[in-house]
Amino acid sequence: MERTFDKVEEILKKHDYERKNLIKILLDVQKEYRYIPKEVVNYIAVSLDIPPAKIFGVATFYAQFSLKPKGEYTVLICDGTACHMEGSMSLVKAIEEELEIKPGEVTQDLKFSLDKVGCLGACALAPAMVINGEVYGKLTPEKTKEILRNLKEGDER
Repeated sequence: MERTFDKVEEILKKHDYERKNLIKILLDVQKEYRYIPKEVVNYIAVSLDIPPAKIFGVATFYAQFSLKPKGEYTVLICDGTACHMEGSMSLVKAIEEELEIKPGEVTQDLKFSLDKVGCLGACALAPAMVINGEVYGKLTPEKTKEILRNLKEGDER
């Protein structure tokens, strides 16, 4: 895949090509591409004169980074204790049925990705999920499917 690095150059310039800003640079790259592409890692490594392995180390250490494409809608299902006890796994099953993906996967059209997380910090709303930063709580499998269908329909308009 051929990729221009204009956006990456803008990001590097914004952060003054400083190694100490690597995490901020990676956050901006992820925001731009919805993941951190391998060829972008290599470009940053050359630009900052650091080994690609160091960048991969940072990108794999922090949970907010992904080296695989994420969907336009990133669905995070909480599987912390409270959510698990309130049936979060039934929500995962409902999402798998509705979107035909499993946790860690992305739909073929790159519209949705699904991840299970240890805790969203929304225990009072158990079971809960977050889609692109918006928290949904007190969910049932049916309500979860309805939310996903509404997002799909919104895209089709």
